Formats: sequence, C-alpha cells, structure tokens
Amino acid sequence: MKSLRRLSLNLFGEKLYYGLGYYALLLQPKFADSVRRLRQYKELHTDERCFILGNGPSLRNTDLSLLKDEYTFGTNRIYLISKMQNFNPTYYVAVNKLVIEQCAYEINQFLQCPRFISYDARGWLSGGKDIIYLLSRDGPKFYRDITKGVWQGATVTYVCMQLAYFMGFRQVILIGVDHFYGMQGKPHAIAISQAADKDHFNGDYFGAGFRWQLPDLPQSEAAYQIAKNYFEDDGRVIVDATVGGHLKVFPKIDYQKLF
Repeated sequence: MKSLRRLSLNLFGEKLYYGLGYYALLLQPKFADSVRRLRQYKELHTDERCFILGNGPSLRNTDLSLLKDEYTFGTNRIYLISKMQNFNPTYYVAVNKLVIEQCAYEINQFLQCPRFISYDARGWLSGGKDIIYLLSRDGPKFYRDITKGVWQGATVTYVCMQLAYFMGFRQVILIGVDHFYGMQGKPHAIAISQAADKDHFNGDYFGAGFRWQLPDLPQSEAAYQIAKNYFEDDGRVIVDATVGGHLKVFPKIDYQKLF
C-alpha cells in the first residue's frame, strides 16, 4: 500500500516524489500547465526586494506611489485601492474560495498582472495565460518549492511569502498588515457582513452582504514565525513597515526611510 501512495514521476526532466492525489492532478492539463509555468518564476528575482501588501486600514495612510518601481504582491480585493491611489501590483494572489467565488468577475476584469489562484477555486475563473494555479496543502509547512503546493497558514500573505521565497527575493517588506480585527468570533467560521467594513482599507472590501471567514490570528502568527525562520536561515529577511501595525513577529522598519 505504501508504494501506491508514493509514486515517482519524471516530470519536465526532474524526478519528483508526490502522493497519489498530486499524481492524479498532474494528469489535468490546467494544473500541469501551471506547474510548468511556475518553474519559470524560480529565482527570477534573486537578491531583489519586494513588498507584500496586506489590506488593513493602515493602507489608507501609506503612500503607494513610492512603490511604482518596486516589485509588489497584492491580494484578494487589493484592486479597490485604485479608487484612492493609482496602484497596480506586480503579482496578485488569492487562495480563499469564498473571496474568489464572490469576486471572480473583478479578478478577471480589473487585474493586468500574473495571478496566482488556488486550484480549488478554478471553476470560478475564466482562465487565461495570466492565471497560474497553486495547490493548497496541509500544514504547518513552508513550501520552498511552490510547484509542490503551498500552505495557507490562515492568511494569504503567508502564501505570498512562499512565492517570494521561491522567486528568490532577498528582502520582503510587509505593509498594510495591521494584524487586528474588530470583528470577533470563532476562527474560520463563515460570517456575513452587516455593514461597511472597518477592518480593511475600503468599507466595500467585505461590505454588507459579503461572506467571509473570520480570522485566525494565532495561526497566522505561527505561520509567520515559520516563514521568518526559513528566510533567516537562508540569509534573507522579512521586515514589517506597516503603519501602526499590531504584528510583532518581524523586525519593524520605517516605511518612508525605505526610499
């Protein structure tokens, strides 16, 4: 039985070991194509820096015009920031199925950049050359090779960190990661917003009627600590330039002084 669960597949010239479920996915054209395209990003940005944008209220007080020549990762409904600031991310990431289901049209229409999307939510999107699927897998784990999957770690920013590591970025800078929610409840429970969203940079982000999962800040912190260790063990670093953020895992740095 063990040999049936663990199969060797010579894929694109490299011997990789996966479980039976992953082997089956590799027979799916969309997923196999995504794995092939993901390999093109490996160490593409070696020794460069990037910014990962959270979507907290502090983003309203962060001058995103300073990022015009920087590599950036935007997530979920980051495109709503364009109403306030002229900003478009270099890369876009979304892995939560509820978000993708409700925002599929916007993700298809409002973003003109490579989009890394959870394979589980592929049915909601039209596909296209700019969409690359990621396989969400069990954790806790930091996937240095994202062709094998990613662990969500209860926050899409953790997926961005795995992408940044795979791409070779030397320094990752967080902004808009406030790490605080006024909305309370059981972590991961599905809630329906009843009013304007006060926990993100735009009141329409998870506005009235939007379905979303309540945050799990302790699990996010545990995931962040794992990412911190992996980066530092490899001589790289993650720092936090969020204006007034509550996260204490990463070293703090002044956003303005980065430029």
